[in-house]
Amino acid sequence: MLSDLWDFVSSRREQLLIDSYQHVSAVIQCVLIATVIAVVVGIVVYRSPLGSATATALSSAVLTIPSFALLGILIPVVGLGVPPTVIALVLYALLPIIRNTIVGLGSIDPGTTDAARGIGMGRLHVLARIELPLAWPSILTGMRVSTQMSMGILAIAAYAKGPGLGNLIFSGLSRVGSPTAVPQALTGTVLIVILALILDGIYIVIGKLTTSRGLHA
Repeated sequence: MLSDLWDFVSSRREQLLIDSYQHVSAVIQCVLIATVIAVVVGIVVYRSPLGSATATALSSAVLTIPSFALLGILIPVVGLGVPPTVIALVLYALLPIIRNTIVGLGSIDPGTTDAARGIGMGRLHVLARIELPLAWPSILTGMRVSTQMSMGILAIAAYAKGPGLGNLIFSGLSRVGSPTAVPQALTGTVLIVILALILDGIYIVIGKLTTSRGLHA
């Protein structure tokens, strides 16, 4: 088994590198899009209990839809390939970031923002200079969770001809019984796990570099 796996990896190195790059690239881009949307939503609703509950409930509802079902709904509307993949990943990535944005902004001491306004800072200035930096560790945690979720969901997006390592897994599973079926599916799965761990480590480094020592403490 190990020799078959090594032979498969050795003979497909270039394609595996391309598939790995596409997988990571797609996940990062979709999480960034989701972050922009989620942070804007969080800023709009975090002061309103009803708005916060509604935003969280709607984004939670998306996670109750099975990946295959959501992709199946999107394919007739936007076709195969990148469009349904991006839409699905962005929708699935929203909940952790929205929830953490609301928690992060809502946990800021009102006295801090009142003091900033007291020295003449406007609402947008307070948001950009005080609130978002204080909420950043929470937002980054949401991004971290969404990234890990998206790494697995993107594999399923191969059903819609999406990019990445999922195609390798699906191809292997469709050829069960052939000599390369198990190495192919196993290689795709292991690479996704390894890449997910690497991205998680990168998030930890980003958090340490972008969070002030006071917030670390």
